[in-house]
Amino acid sequence: MKGRSRSIHLSVHIHKDPAAMAERAAHILAAACEEAVNERGAFTIALSGGHTPIPLFRLLAKSDWADRLPWDKMTFFWVDERCVGPEHPDSNYGLARRELLSHVPATHFYRMRGEEDPVEAAVRYEQQIRTEFNLGPDELPRFDFMLLGMGDDGHTGSIFPDSPALVEQKRLVIDQYVPERKADRLTLTLPVINNARLCMFLVTGREKHAVLSKALNLLAEPTLPAQMVRPRGGDLIWVVDEAAATGN
Repeated sequence: MKGRSRSIHLSVHIHKDPAAMAERAAHILAAACEEAVNERGAFTIALSGGHTPIPLFRLLAKSDWADRLPWDKMTFFWVDERCVGPEHPDSNYGLARRELLSHVPATHFYRMRGEEDPVEAAVRYEQQIRTEFNLGPDELPRFDFMLLGMGDDGHTGSIFPDSPALVEQKRLVIDQYVPERKADRLTLTLPVINNARLCMFLVTGREKHAVLSKALNLLAEPTLPAQMVRPRGGDLIWVVDEAAATGN
């Protein structure tokens, strides 16, 4: 991953099932973490929610993997959050805590406060990111790793098709009402996601086949939120199951 140009380094890994996907994703994450710690002394990662990353979280929580990672040098953030409290079953933070963080010696994590007023929570999280990354007024954070998913409508994080978030260029974190979900969400913006050193998508299910094929076409004009994830000078990795890859 050294000596990157400003081009996108794309790779696609197809696996039989979510368990095999989790193994591949764990190796990718561990390699990125090792590189970051060796070069900069720390590893910053932003997590997504949903059901797809659960096998990865559970794998990393097992002793053979948990013992390999330098948890004291890892700082966890979130790509997006539902506007619910941390104990709510829909909370992305709550999911990561139940499946991973409560089982490993992780001590550095900064959650989006979904239980607060969405406008205030977005401002607060942006300020927290600016503080942790020591950013100037016009600077973007450079996350080491973004763990992303994709919906069957092509959304990623809480950036949905036709969302105002698609054109946001200045803010790091925004709040928005998502009509499709009839709910408020908090999300990192595309400029932040695209400034990451590595973005890794996890995608499962035959219902994702058509949208996956479109999202992987980097030569076409991007129209889907997931298709707009094109890390500048970074790596874009898709780890998918056979059902999503083939539609069968």
